[in-house]
Amino acid sequence: MNIRFTKMHGLGNDFIVIDCRENDLSGSGGMSSLSELSRRLCHRRFGIGADQLLLLYPSAIADFRMVIFNADGSEVEMCGNGIRCFAKYIWDRGLSEKEVLAVETAAGIIRPGKAGQMVKVDMGEPVLEGRFIPVNLDGVVKDLPLKIDDREFRITAVSMGNPHAVIFVDDVDTFEVKRYGPLIENHELFPRRINVEFIQVLDPGTVRMRVWERGAGETMACGTGASAAGVASNLKGFTGKRVKVILTGGELVIEWKEDNHVYMTGPAVEVFQGSINPGDC
Repeated sequence: MNIRFTKMHGLGNDFIVIDCRENDLSGSGGMSSLSELSRRLCHRRFGIGADQLLLLYPSAIADFRMVIFNADGSEVEMCGNGIRCFAKYIWDRGLSEKEVLAVETAAGIIRPGKAGQMVKVDMGEPVLEGRFIPVNLDGVVKDLPLKIDDREFRITAVSMGNPHAVIFVDDVDTFEVKRYGPLIENHELFPRRINVEFIQVLDPGTVRMRVWERGAGETMACGTGASAAGVASNLKGFTGKRVKVILTGGELVIEWKEDNHVYMTGPAVEVFQGSINPGDC
């Protein structure tokens, strides 16, 4: 069965978007088969290549529903860069004329809106209570000491629909992300694993970030991670409520506003369209 897809990226964090209203994937055997489909299509040698697979469905409670699978086949709740690409896909194809969309996700309804050539997303309220992030601790997790091999890190945990551990370092460019990222991701403290952001503060309005995403490894950008980094930077008094986050793939603007919602603004790009038979991957 050939599946039509669109390849997109947000700051180099890349996605395969499939409109499941056009592509009937129900015959593939359910969620476990979608997991296998994601592993096949996202493989960078044998498939299309991507960090995540984004599936577009109709929704009974919102304008559309977005389902997300990582490159390793695991399903995740939300993706900030992904939802910007998801919204651009919808607008570019005339699927909605709304300036602000309501998108159902496993993290709740998220609202991306047009902002000139960019997409601005209401990411909702940050979750700081450990048990709800989830972290196997009660209360706000700020500057928690965590011993990993030969180093002790100070963890600030935030959920932006999915879990994040934010760590501040002196020089993010030389930091061993690929060494420590997977060890923190899979630590027993985090029952659903965790995304890990390594942050260098440049000034009160700017930070640099590298990210290790659960199920995808180091990626060029992470929208929920940048949002979590903005919250953690402000909680620790390093930055104000509005911060520019410089990632490997480009820049995002994060604003933690008076309504306690976090707003993320950044680009979304379509790369190409095609069709593929997953059995050939």
